[in-house]
Amino acid sequence: MIRTIKKFFDFCNITERKQFYLSLFLGVFNALFVALRIPAVYVVIKAIVENNLTIAEAYKAVAIIAGSIILQTIVTMKTTMLQVRAGYNTTSLKRIEIAEHLRYVPMGYFNKEGLGKVTSIATNTMESLSGMGSRCVMMVTKGLITTFVIVLSMFFFDIRIASVALVTMIVYLLGTEFMIKMESKDADRFTKAQDVMVARILEYIRGIAEIRNFNLFGKSITNVDESIEHFRKYSTSMETTYEIIIFFLNVLNKISGVIMTLMSIAFYLNGTMSLVYSIMMIISSFMIFESLDLVGAFNGLTRAIENCVDKANEALSFPTMKIDGMDITPDRSELTMENVDFSYEDKKIIDNVSFSVPEKTQTAFVGPSGGGKTTITQLLARFWDVDKGRVLLGGVDVRDYSYDSLMENFAFVFQNVYLFNDTVENNIRFGKPKASREEVIEAAKKACCHDFIMQLPDGYDTVIGEGGATLSGGERQRLSIARAIMKDAPIIILDEATANVDPENEEKLVEAIDALTKEKTIIMIAHRLKTVRNADQIYVIDKGKIAESGTHEELIAHEGIYKSFITERSKASAWKLASKA
Repeated sequence: MIRTIKKFFDFCNITERKQFYLSLFLGVFNALFVALRIPAVYVVIKAIVENNLTIAEAYKAVAIIAGSIILQTIVTMKTTMLQVRAGYNTTSLKRIEIAEHLRYVPMGYFNKEGLGKVTSIATNTMESLSGMGSRCVMMVTKGLITTFVIVLSMFFFDIRIASVALVTMIVYLLGTEFMIKMESKDADRFTKAQDVMVARILEYIRGIAEIRNFNLFGKSITNVDESIEHFRKYSTSMETTYEIIIFFLNVLNKISGVIMTLMSIAFYLNGTMSLVYSIMMIISSFMIFESLDLVGAFNGLTRAIENCVDKANEALSFPTMKIDGMDITPDRSELTMENVDFSYEDKKIIDNVSFSVPEKTQTAFVGPSGGGKTTITQLLARFWDVDKGRVLLGGVDVRDYSYDSLMENFAFVFQNVYLFNDTVENNIRFGKPKASREEVIEAAKKACCHDFIMQLPDGYDTVIGEGGATLSGGERQRLSIARAIMKDAPIIILDEATANVDPENEEKLVEAIDALTKEKTIIMIAHRLKTVRNADQIYVIDKGKIAESGTHEELIAHEGIYKSFITERSKASAWKLASKA
């Protein structure tokens, strides 16, 4: 338990940790104010027993009790505010820290760990820690300190009864530690089941269109139900273990209270304890076990807190790429790949690839799906680090750049566009955060977005929903291009940029891309003849290697993958449904 609280404090930032330490310091005074009730009651009982109770003595006792209650209330309020503020600040800052950390991990992290786990850590784990963590730490530390102070004060009255109270306290705390160890296995299963459940639910929601299309409700719901059932099973198992042990510990408390009461009465009857002290010991026995019950009630959550901290630290400890390079502004936007190998999970994706992309030229990558085209573009922009060889931008290894200065040189238009749950204007402005409304509109017009934006309910102030769900695929694609226009980076990477554009807007969009790409270094992944035929150089990628290279005229002049590829594409584009006479 103490180890878990220490781990939680170490997890906090320095400022928040100091707030928790201050709350613990104030907790000592809170315990002292609680303990003040014992001498106050002692004064009254002693006066009653000795038959000399006066109004002055009664007022004195009431004043001590009232003062202790008022001071305890003030201190409790202050410690609660400190711990709640520190708890929520800690999780808020850790969320930001995790988000910043994930910017610099290889893209394979998201494939390996899955979106469900990352989402669960950033949401459920941090939310549990913010509320449960601070509350649990507050109540457990308060109970421990209060119990310790009361036991200590009991030694001033009778060492025999105080010894029983001390032994009970030690046995109780050992029992809670045993409970934490018993829960450990179920707690790990609990968090894993929670991750799986979140991932299954996210998958179900994102795939709802396909589920409806293919009537997969039974199978999909079964998968979701199964994950929910596993989560219920482990939650119940953990709570059951907790409740059983807490039951026996509470029985121990009650039995110890009875024993202390009987001992106090026996000591009074055999003349070894005064009546006043006997009554005080009986009262103290109930006070101390009330505090211990508080420790037990919240101590069961400490394992969950430790698990949350471990999960957050796991996300923060995942190895990042080297990001502390130099802030470099290259004097030219030439890209070079030299003898590059790259593997993902022991499967070689890129095999000894070398090529050069001259500044302000258009380079196209074509070839069969799964050949490695997208991976090559990601390696150029250092979404991954190569296993062997090197990638150069302006003659400098991309690993020597600071990551932020490297990304200043790239703008991306992906086939699968992600838009944020924000206004249209802000989604375009991501390319240039300080851009004016006029600059946003100008970029939108170049990307053929302006007309459909003005038809939205609030124009550029329309909130488009998470992922751009309220827009068509072509509209999302054009907004992505507007965002790239806004960034105005020297290197543009286009991954099937016109794939989701409706035919009536394709020509205008191609013109907009031409305007975007003038005087820039262009790298495109494309399958359409009209997109690649004007490229300065074409690389045919197959099975992680460069199978062919040259201009369109050079490649189409001889039999090979490119000619077959273009021929098949041409036949597919010319294919029409035959109409009945």
